[in-house]
Order: sequence, then C-alpha cells, then structure tokens
Amino acid sequence: MEHTTQTPEVYDFRQYDRIWQRVAPNLEPYPGMASQAVSVQQTASVRSEASGLPAAPAMPAVPAQPEVPAVPVPAIPESQLPGAERNPCCMGSEAAELLEVITGYIEAALSDRRYLLALVRQAPSWARKDLRDMAADLQNQARRLMAAHYLITGQRCRPSVSTERIYAGRWCPALRERYHAAACSGFNYARSAEDSLDPCLAKLFRELSEESYAHAETLMGLLQRSLQG
Repeated sequence: MEHTTQTPEVYDFRQYDRIWQRVAPNLEPYPGMASQAVSVQQTASVRSEASGLPAAPAMPAVPAQPEVPAVPVPAIPESQLPGAERNPCCMGSEAAELLEVITGYIEAALSDRRYLLALVRQAPSWARKDLRDMAADLQNQARRLMAAHYLITGQRCRPSVSTERIYAGRWCPALRERYHAAACSGFNYARSAEDSLDPCLAKLFRELSEESYAHAETLMGLLQRSLQG
C-alpha cells in the first residue's frame, strides 16, 4: 500500500486582516496575525520548493495609515479672560460708589491700631496680649479693605496715616475711649453693609462689623477688671 506524502494545507490568515479592517479601518490589522501569516507562508514556501509544488501567493503589505494632523487650539481673546470684565458682579461699579468710605475705613483702622499699640506700653501685663491681638486684627482689617479697593479700581490704595508719637493717657479713660471707637466702627461697618448694593463688599463690611463689636466687648472686659482692682 502506497503512502502518499501530502503537504499540510496553509491557512490563509489574510481573512483576519480583512475582517479587522472592516471592524476598525483606522487601526492596524489584527495583532500578530500578519507576522504569523508571513512566518507560516515562508515555511510553506520552503516545503513547496522541496516538494516541487508551486509556492502560495505572497500576502499584500498592509498600507500604513496616514497621520491625523493636530487640530490647533484657538487662542482666547484677552477681553474674554477671567477678571477682564469691565463691570463684574462683585467689586464692580456698585462698590466703586463707596471708594471714599473704604479709604476712610482703612485710615481709621490703621490709626486705631497705633493707639492700641501705644496703650500696650502702659497697660498691665495681663492686658497686653489682648491689646496686641486687637491691633493685629485692625491691621488685617486694613489689608482686607485695601484688597477690596484694588479689586474695584485695579490700583493700590495709599492711605494717609499720621506717624506722630501717640500718648494714650491714663489707663481707664484710655480703655473707655478705645471701647467707643471700636463700637462706633462696628456700627459704621454695619450701616455701610446695608447701604452697599455690591454683595461681596456688603459681606466684607458685615464681617468687619462683627469683629469690631468683638473688640468692644474685649475692651469692656479689660475695663471691668481694671475697675475692680
């Protein structure tokens, strides 16, 4: 009985490439199939030459996909950048009507701070920390108001503050004077908050009003302790 030697059939992997291109035409052919098909076909070609059979047709090369050009990002006009609005919803034209009031509050806060620091020099040791804390609060109030001024105008505020040496006077009368100054500041801030049509500026005035009234309560507490002694 004769045994016929048959050449193993070469599987055509090109059908995978055709299927893959129909499913995702923008991607490469099915991973690994093209190289695997070339390897198998080379093996079949060697066997065909050895057996005298015609070699299988070569697989067509897969064309390279063209590169997609980058889409340029359009530049944003300077007039549309954040903060470039001529009349923003906060710290805009409504707040500009109170610029003179803001400048007055800045100068008053810095002046009151100088009085408190002068009072520290003649205050009892137990009262000095409270006075320094209130002086620091007043400096912070002035900075917040200067920031609001800059948001409204775009220019630095340069307040006018006297640099002359301050003499606070006797302890209890000085506390009484500072109490009324703090309470009046709280009242004036609250009234400005009601008058302002700018929501952000009104909020700032309310916060400064509460802080000023808190200073008045602290000064009253210092006065109470001093009168008991």
